[in-house]
Amino acid sequence: MSTPFTIRYLQTAEADLEAIFDYILVDNPPAAVSMLEKFDHAISRLAVNPEIGAIPKDDRLRKLGYRVLVVGDYLVFYVVKSRKRTVQIRRIVHGAKRHSLLL
Repeated sequence: MSTPFTIRYLQTAEADLEAIFDYILVDNPPAAVSMLEKFDHAISRLAVNPEIGAIPKDDRLRKLGYRVLVVGDYLVFYVVKSRKRTVQIRRIVHGAKRHSLLL
């Protein structure tokens, strides 16, 4: 079995997670914690299988090497850096947003 990839959150993705948590926390604290656990579970799977996310339909994102992992109503945008065995989590946005403008 090969060595797992390292998961690295860029600052923008960390800020996204914090904003999502804070938004849900206002109305439903247990749901906010549950959502973070869902993100953690889904994203941690990328360490052993970084290719599980879909290749985006957006030409620009595809050319930049992005992949998308769906977690509930949210989209986790990431890039696999094979030589460094790293998965960079770049953005986490609600699926209803025009994500191509955010990246």
